Amino acid sequence: MNSDSLSPTAGMESAVAWMKVPASQGLIRRLQRLLLLLAALVGSAGAAATDSDVIAARGTAEAEALAVMDAFLEAFNGSDVEAWADTLVFPHVRLASGTVRIFGDRTEFVAAMDMAAFAANTGWRRSSWDDMQIVQSSPDKVHIRVRFSRFDAEDNLLASYDSLYIIEPVDGRWGVRARSSFAP
Repeated sequence: MNSDSLSPTAGMESAVAWMKVPASQGLIRRLQRLLLLLAALVGSAGAAATDSDVIAARGTAEAEALAVMDAFLEAFNGSDVEAWADTLVFPHVRLASGTVRIFGDRTEFVAAMDMAAFAANTGWRRSSWDDMQIVQSSPDKVHIRVRFSRFDAEDNLLASYDSLYIIEPVDGRWGVRARSSFAP
């Protein structure tokens, strides 16, 4: 046995390479692999993941971004424009309906949003994430491909749309920087 095999970092390159999962396999598969790697690193490869392993895994940029997405949809569905604005970072950009809209700050965004008019004009009552796939990420930015649906008050499907959300931290707080959507 050589001294390299006794090193705490021996085999790390192969472990990191093993953890890389194509985006098409999704976040759950990546988290499963991360948990297995964490278990192996602490010498318990055969043991089940603990709560602390899950907490450690959720501390990643991807977990932060997904938490922002959950808060975004909760605020949107609650027609809570103030809470919705809390999920964004400014300036915030929305590309949709053939236009580019830049909201310079929170005040501008809140003033421009009229959820009652949106609901009245579209028949909308709620939206849901149908699919979210992290397509690119780094410690300070995450790109998420999204498919979402809109529903009316009777929970009938109005439409489904594809989008791309860009999430990043500003002053230590993660938020949606930009959205590009095929929705009107």
